[in-house]
Amino acid sequence: MHGGPRITHLDDLPWMVVSKLEFADGRTAAISEKWIERTPRYVTYYNKWEPGAMVPNHGHHGDHIVFVLEGEMTCGDVVCGPGTHVTLDYGDTFGPWIAGPEGLVVFGAMFNFGAGGFGSPFAGDPEGWKALLAEKGATEVPVPPTPRTPWGTQTSVLLNPETPQG
Repeated sequence: MHGGPRITHLDDLPWMVVSKLEFADGRTAAISEKWIERTPRYVTYYNKWEPGAMVPNHGHHGDHIVFVLEGEMTCGDVVCGPGTHVTLDYGDTFGPWIAGPEGLVVFGAMFNFGAGGFGSPFAGDPEGWKALLAEKGATEVPVPPTPRTPWGTQTSVLLNPETPQG
């Protein structure tokens, strides 16, 4: 116990770019994130996706929820707009995710990280991701590494091992 509520305001938290793509036409699409709470038991975050930002089919070592606040994305073949709640159980994968034409804002949480830590995304379909990047004329751009904690790290959602991390 911590003795009461911990109250955090988004304005007091720094933005971190966790993923960035560059398209053949010269535009870029980044995903920026604010970590609201980060403990060994759970992480809560706030994401803003620029139009066309994408992440591959992937999962995390823990249960994961995402709630769409603004904009829309496709998750596989499903369009998810404001008010959509997405649940992912430990060991499952979801995606790819592609932000819609207005971008996307989500709140998310990951729980019960197990041995892998919350910052250990795993690819559900690396070859499908490479094919999607090629289809969209996109390449991954390295982003700076994100802060570490004693219990694990959060890395970019880049899952192509040939793309260097920051």
